[in-house]
Parts: sequence; structure tokens; C-alpha cells
Amino acid sequence: MPWKAPACTGKPVFYVLEEAVSCLLVNALHVQKVPGRKTDVQDCVWLAQLLEHGLLRGSFVPPPPLRELRDLTRYRKVLIQERTREANRLHKVLEDAGIKLASVATDILGASGRAMLHALVAGTTDPEVLADLARGTLRKKLPALRQALAGRFRAHHAFMVSQHFGHLDYLDEAIAALSARIEEALRPFAVEHQRLDSIPGVAQRTAEVLIAEIGVDMRQFPTAQHLASWAGLCPGQNESAGKHRSGRIRPGNRWLRMALIEAASLAARSRTTAFGARYRRIARHRGHKKAVVAVAHAMLVTAYHLLDRQVDYREPGVDYFERRHAERTTRRAVRALERQGYRVTLEPAA
Repeated sequence: MPWKAPACTGKPVFYVLEEAVSCLLVNALHVQKVPGRKTDVQDCVWLAQLLEHGLLRGSFVPPPPLRELRDLTRYRKVLIQERTREANRLHKVLEDAGIKLASVATDILGASGRAMLHALVAGTTDPEVLADLARGTLRKKLPALRQALAGRFRAHHAFMVSQHFGHLDYLDEAIAALSARIEEALRPFAVEHQRLDSIPGVAQRTAEVLIAEIGVDMRQFPTAQHLASWAGLCPGQNESAGKHRSGRIRPGNRWLRMALIEAASLAARSRTTAFGARYRRIARHRGHKKAVVAVAHAMLVTAYHLLDRQVDYREPGVDYFERRHAERTTRRAVRALERQGYRVTLEPAA
């Protein structure tokens, strides 16, 4: 029975119906009707006709275990973003008080930074005493620390910093609890998690997001290109009269794309992997953003093949994408000559 529901209420109803009947979640863009008389009843009749003729294609809906894992990974990401915002608020309060600790210490929320800030909140404002709380390599910067800690730290600032610290501590505990729950939920997918974690640039949390968002059964996606299109990481195609217009990527799964973009930015720094070489080759001609998206697309395709074939990752080498590009260029040139009536024989140069 076709049923049209608003996005805000569709999910609970779908979860109830899937326990009793076979349900399809259909992309609205694929079933648009010709503009004209428009009512919800006529939309349902139109969907029924499409279903009767086998023209409806269901979208990917993960099973309940993956849906629960999605809730956990997405909420953890929200808390991590909130922790970053709270840390920035703490920086702002210190700047307002004239405390330039961030200009000397790499992480003001590290062991040394926390000790100094807790001492400030407790009422200690002597730069000599505060700088002496530094630990490890930060003790090499004691003169700079004394200058950075000489500010106008008042009771108001102490109250604000204590509030920020309380919120940060809560967020740290919540993130740790979510990570433990995610680790427990991932036990049935330990092998797949290890395979994805071996991809350069893909850390433990990124592998967890990949499993939560795309699952481990790649039969849902006929090819890696289908998965890239679903994720919104494939280049768009907009050509008319021989002119190519904007090829921006389409909207897709933002949680998956966010994780892959972060992983691609990390992999782009490598000098010994194919992903790093691909980034540098594209960035030279098309800029940083397009190069990072291209690397994210390549990483998603790699993840698809690892899960689909149940194999471990093997580094193809720095020149992998260069060799593949050369092979494609050669094939196109040979086909062009053959269409002109030539018979082409390739021989390696001396």
C-alpha cells in the first residue's frame, strides 16, 4: 500500500510496517509526477501504479543493529563538535583576561595547561608560580610562559573558566561512555572494522562511522560507483551542447562524507601512499578542496572493495593512480585511432 509521509514522521511508521510487510523507501526525486493536479491522494495512486509496473527502486535502509550504531556514532560526533566549541569559548575567556597561554602551549587542555588554569581559578595569579606548574617539554618555555600568564584575571574570569571546565569534563565523560558502547556494538563486525582501519588515513573512529553508515553487506550497492553516488562523493555531470558546466557533488550522507573528508585530509599528508600522491596530482591543477574530495571518493571505493571481496588492504604504491591514468589515456588514444580505420600495435620504447 503506497503511503506518503513527511520526513519528520516517516521513520517510526516505516519501522513499524517493516515488521509486518515488505517496505520500500523511495527517493522522491525518482518518482516525481508531471506537474499538474497535485494532491496527496493522487500521489499515492501514482506510487501504486509505479509499484505495480515494477518501477520503484528502494533506497538503502540499514537493519536495526546498524541503525542503533548510527545513533551512537552520530551523537558522539555532535558531542565532539560541542567539545570543540566549548574549548573555543574557554580560549575566548582567557583572551579577554589577557592570558596568552595558547600562544605558548600547544594544548591548553593538556596536563600543564589544566594545572595552570585550575591554579588561576583557585586564586593564584603570580606568573612565576603558574609557569612553574609546567611539565615535560613545556618547561623549556618558562620565560615565554611567564609573559603569557601575566594578565588581568579577575573573579569573573575564574567563574567562567570553572563553568567551561565543568562542561568539558561532562563532555569528556559522555564521549568516553559512547565510545565504550560503540565498541561493544561493533564486536560482531570486528573483522570488517580491522580491515577498514588498515586503510591509510582511516582511524578507528572513521572505521566505526563507515560501518555504521554503509554497513558490511555490499549487496545493497551493485557497484562502488553506486555507493559513491549514494554518499554524494561522485562528481556531478552537467553537459549540454558540448559544454561542461558545474560538476559539484550532490547532497548525500553528510555524516559519512564528513568522516571521509577528515580521513582524506589526513591521508593527503602522506608521502608514501597512493592517496597522498593522488591528492598532490589533483591539487596542482584543481585546488585543495577538489583534491580532498577526490581522495575521499577513492577511499570510499577502496572500503567498498575490501568489504565486498572480504580481503585485507594492500598498498598499491605511490604511482598507482599515475599508472592507471596512463593506461586509460592509452586506451582512449588507441580507440580513437581504430575508429579512424587504423590498426594499432603497441610496443614498449627502448
